[in-house]
Amino acid sequence: MHPLRNVPPTSLANRAARGVWGLVWLFLYRPSPRPLHIWRRMLLRLFGATVENGAKPYPSATIWAPWNLTMRQGSILGDAVDCYSVAPIEIGPQATVSQRAYLCSATRDLDDPAMPLAIAPITLGAKSWVAAEAFVSPGVELAEGAVAAARSVVTKDIAEWTVVAGSPAKPLRERKRF
Repeated sequence: MHPLRNVPPTSLANRAARGVWGLVWLFLYRPSPRPLHIWRRMLLRLFGATVENGAKPYPSATIWAPWNLTMRQGSILGDAVDCYSVAPIEIGPQATVSQRAYLCSATRDLDDPAMPLAIAPITLGAKSWVAAEAFVSPGVELAEGAVAAARSVVTKDIAEWTVVAGSPAKPLRERKRF
């Protein structure tokens, strides 16, 4: 688990870059035909994302800051995924983030009266899977082959080849290795 760290308010340059990205997402990324992953990879790369060939970002996936996104070979960012990439988010090779999942790399420091933004990276290992509508908290790492079952709330790291479910997510069983 990566520790949270407080950050100052976003800069004007950051807000401007997100504004331009928002327009590109709305007019060029979002309406692109579903199978046109190469087009969306190119747009993400133009905004600083590291997206390897073979990665599949779907058109309805929302990416807050592409420059904080890494998608490895064969990874999938599925339909209507919310990728709140205030801190870096890495999706490993052949890892899948299914429909309407939420990758949330930021929160607020509730113990500080000013409640500043607190961020931590999210890492999804090779062949891991964040199933439909699961929520992954800031700082969480899913190790290789780990699975967060549908609608799980993942607040702690998941060990290799382990399946977790529930709110908060608890280990269910070991997954068959392949």
